[in-house]
Amino acid sequence: MDYIVETKGLTKQYGDKEVVKDVDLKVPRAHVYGFMGPNGAGKSTTLKMILGLIRKSAGQVTIDGISVNRKNRIEVLRETGSLIESPSYYGHLTGKENLEIVRTLKNVPEQEIDQVLKLVRMESQQNKRVREYSLGMKQRLGLAEALLGRPELLILDEPTNGLDPAGIQEMRELIRELPKRMGMTVLVSSHLLSEIDQMVDYVGIIDHGHLIFQDKLEVLHEHSRGSLRLCVMNQTAALEILKREGISCNIEEGTLKLPRLADDVTARLIGKLWEGGAGVYRAEEKQKSLEEIFLSLTGRRGSL
Repeated sequence: MDYIVETKGLTKQYGDKEVVKDVDLKVPRAHVYGFMGPNGAGKSTTLKMILGLIRKSAGQVTIDGISVNRKNRIEVLRETGSLIESPSYYGHLTGKENLEIVRTLKNVPEQEIDQVLKLVRMESQQNKRVREYSLGMKQRLGLAEALLGRPELLILDEPTNGLDPAGIQEMRELIRELPKRMGMTVLVSSHLLSEIDQMVDYVGIIDHGHLIFQDKLEVLHEHSRGSLRLCVMNQTAALEILKREGISCNIEEGTLKLPRLADDVTARLIGKLWEGGAGVYRAEEKQKSLEEIFLSLTGRRGSL
């Protein structure tokens, strides 16, 4: 696997408190990597250490095969765009004028301004002063600034903050498309698990400063260990048959909740329930939501 970002033993300590502890991130090239965890788990601190915005207490950061240090940081990060916390802007200038300043600093062609404006869908707002922008429009402007220069790596910290539902969906779609359209790697953080679920290929979960999970999104879903739900006409008969078969069962909201079973076992069991007078009229497999998976991994709720 080709990783564009790797960290080894990345640690940040403030006084006696370790807010990030021995984090080993591996971000595959040309994919969307979701970095998630509750607020205060250490997401922003980790991203800031990767970008050199705060000094790490211990560990190593490697970007595109080069170990980042104080001397080479600017050069290594030249191909990196980022949007961390609130975007920076000059409120008395228009969106386009702000982009012109960033374009000049990055020394990229003028035509890229129109390209990024179109990408973040703010062409109609480009000549309005930024102090008149909504929070969502400021987020779009910050993303447009990060995209100038077509960086190989884009690091986004909670990029949908302040966006309305339609804007959130557009941002998801844009992030999802960037690896294919521009060959870009996107490292995106969020505390909204349902959001991450819709736009990433790989996932890292951090909690209390510790990286507790890192793999493909599909592997995370395998942790769901779905259950089988049965709706029956005669629960008493069904429970007796399940007991004889040695299958554990709980009753939830009027349905029988069974552990996940192999297809052939499920088919045979439904046949026995029907023959025994239980009267099965619905059978469905229910997967844990991503929030439930997170809760099982961390013992904490995954939204806020």
